[in-house]
Amino acid sequence: MPEKRNIPIALPCTGEEEWQATRAPLMEGWLTQGPRVAAFEKAFAQRHQVKHALAATSCTTALHLILAALDIGPGDEVIVPAFTWVSTANVVVYCGATPVFADVDRSTYNIDPASVRAKITPRTRAIIVVHLFGLCADLDALTAVAGGIPVIEDAACAAGSSYHGRSAGSIGLAGAFSFHPRKSITTGEGGMVTTHDDKLADKVNMLRNHGASVSEEQRHSGPHPYLLPDFNLLGFNYRMTDLQGAVGLVQLAKLDRFIAERQRWADYYAAELAAVPWLRTPKVPAGCTHGWQAYVCDVDERKAPRPRNDLMDRLQEAGISTRPGTHAVHMLGYYRERFGLRPDDFPAARDCDRSSMAIPLHNRMSPDDFRYVVDALRRL
Repeated sequence: MPEKRNIPIALPCTGEEEWQATRAPLMEGWLTQGPRVAAFEKAFAQRHQVKHALAATSCTTALHLILAALDIGPGDEVIVPAFTWVSTANVVVYCGATPVFADVDRSTYNIDPASVRAKITPRTRAIIVVHLFGLCADLDALTAVAGGIPVIEDAACAAGSSYHGRSAGSIGLAGAFSFHPRKSITTGEGGMVTTHDDKLADKVNMLRNHGASVSEEQRHSGPHPYLLPDFNLLGFNYRMTDLQGAVGLVQLAKLDRFIAERQRWADYYAAELAAVPWLRTPKVPAGCTHGWQAYVCDVDERKAPRPRNDLMDRLQEAGISTRPGTHAVHMLGYYRERFGLRPDDFPAARDCDRSSMAIPLHNRMSPDDFRYVVDALRRL
């Protein structure tokens, strides 16, 4: 095997421009949510073809804000995919509602519309659809199945992704994005709510700021900055800082270039790994633009030289970081015990949990890094 390297599974692509962008808020003294967050929100809304974009502290809090704004609570059910990051289900529990799991499509890892249809009851208040790894779920089919039940897009991985010409986060009632360092663009931590709905946007705006009737920026720039606003809602402190907003503006300007680079190397992986008989590379349905937050393959253990985790150990020894795609939430201890769930309840999610493997794909990798990953996989 060639000389060992150290290739992380993901690495944020930040540098001098992001560093310089933080200087102005630091020097001016406005560090909490303010004008740079507002500028980031405006630019993000324009890029993702939505009327409103509202920044939050994470995608988790963005999802929580959406459910809270819909008054989802005890006695309500929210359908979520069984194969996703745990926060998709957690936000439902935060509201006192019940997460109802639906199985996923093994070929895309996204929620299966047929499974969703079987899970709808009179208590279903919303369906959270995850665009896993940057690939939009089948929103036309899901919207048809929903029959008027609000569809919420968990677009944590999907900044810049699209579905038949429509941007992720612009199709359902609302969307939620993440700017965690493993995502295509980052603000360190951070999230965004997107929606076309004026009433929902107004309520999210208040809820993220303790329930205040006006934002801090509006109050301080108004005629009576010394007067505190009214509080008519029980809200949260889910505000993004202006330091993050400044970084987000710089990152957003690079989003399309980042995705184009990732697409080029995703194509390279697909071509170069096609001859590896035990590895299924991701497929992109017609009409979708993949954001490639992660490049997640499926290991066929019937053909593989050893079990997936052993393969991951070998790659780690060669200096190549890998991860399972994500986890099957119904197999995690809390959900398994609280809701009496078994692995076989959602067989596709169970299998994805056991066989998915993400390999490095990010904008800090060199051509030699990609060739090294391919060579290592071929040699296993």
